[in-house]
Amino acid sequence: MKIAVQSEPFDLGAEASAFASGHRDMGAIVTFTGVVRDLARGDLDRMVIEHYPGMTLKALEKIANEARDRWSLGDVLVIHRYGDLAPGEMIMMVATASPHRKDAFEAAEFLMDYLKSRAPFWKKEITSDGADWVAAKDEDEDALNRW
Repeated sequence: MKIAVQSEPFDLGAEASAFASGHRDMGAIVTFTGVVRDLARGDLDRMVIEHYPGMTLKALEKIANEARDRWSLGDVLVIHRYGDLAPGEMIMMVATASPHRKDAFEAAEFLMDYLKSRAPFWKKEITSDGADWVAAKDEDEDALNRW
């Protein structure tokens, strides 16, 4: 299991390849990558992501272990960035390895729903008009509640 909270960009191909290698007993590898999306009006300069280092890492480790307890997983990877990120930059990556695809997909989706709604990150959108904190959305909370 690898959990990383970092400011620097990650190499998606290298991370996915490294994660997939050596899992000869796994029949499914699922990966997902979140990207900074521009605002509908197209004026996002950057997103600033803040966190408390010790608290964040512990929370991500806890949820990854919960996923391992709930599904048949051989491995889990979670990478989440913080700092200033421009539209189009990768924010996070989740990967799961399982003997069967259903467990790999469901565990990855569970982890993504958690990261979107409950992980201790705070996001601020910066535009030419100023800065606004990103509020929680009901649909993100509903997605997590189904688990």
